[in-house]
Amino acid sequence: MLVTVLGSGTSFGVPSINCDCPVCTSDDPHDKRTRTSVWIQTENTSVIIDTSTDFRAQALREKIPSLDALFFTHCHADHIHGIDDIRPFTFHKTIPVYGNEVTIKEFRNRFSYIFMDTQKGGGKPRISLNPISDKDTAERRTINIGDVELLPVPIKHGKLDVLGYRINNFAYLTDCNLIPESSYEKLDGVEYLVIDALRYQPHPTHFTIPEAIEASRRIGAGKTWLTHLCHDVGHEDLKQELPDGIAPAFDGLKIEI
Repeated sequence: MLVTVLGSGTSFGVPSINCDCPVCTSDDPHDKRTRTSVWIQTENTSVIIDTSTDFRAQALREKIPSLDALFFTHCHADHIHGIDDIRPFTFHKTIPVYGNEVTIKEFRNRFSYIFMDTQKGGGKPRISLNPISDKDTAERRTINIGDVELLPVPIKHGKLDVLGYRINNFAYLTDCNLIPESSYEKLDGVEYLVIDALRYQPHPTHFTIPEAIEASRRIGAGKTWLTHLCHDVGHEDLKQELPDGIAPAFDGLKIEI
């Protein structure tokens, strides 16, 4: 399995509009961060977690050839507003979409045009909505897409219930500031981890870098990458400061599982 980090930046992206800070004006390509998402691929299966606001550019950059399913962590704009750009993947099939019940409800409200019977022309993404219930997560029900098996992992993004996902010994936990005890159990045995780490300063809905390091150590991952990074941290400086086994994620990072 190959995991590609499509985007590693916060909701503003880096550089941020109207900002001349050292990171936003950096020449280091690792400091150019689009909005957060990942691509999971095997020889036979292609799955995206979150269609970020930058999805079109990400898909073109990585030359994504096909798509079998979409999984969503939550319903914030930077994670779902690229949904219309999956249209080229749906010319000949309907793509299943998975998310918790709040996220699926928001899809119907925010993108109502997708589900309306309207005139031809313009095109709409063909998707089917599949809510993941609290019962599904409590009973550890996995979702199989081809040869990829995903386990939804409930986490907290401030007061909002969101989902991380575990695939084999890899876990993706973005936009979170708390991992419930029951979810730590679901993460037992994870060796490769991508986890939210917004910045060093405290934030009400995101892990700080020290908090993400602590969570990684508790999970026991051998290799961890920090994502959803804002413009308060430069890639190279952060890389030098992190302990062994932990590194900043960056757009285009490829993790072989």
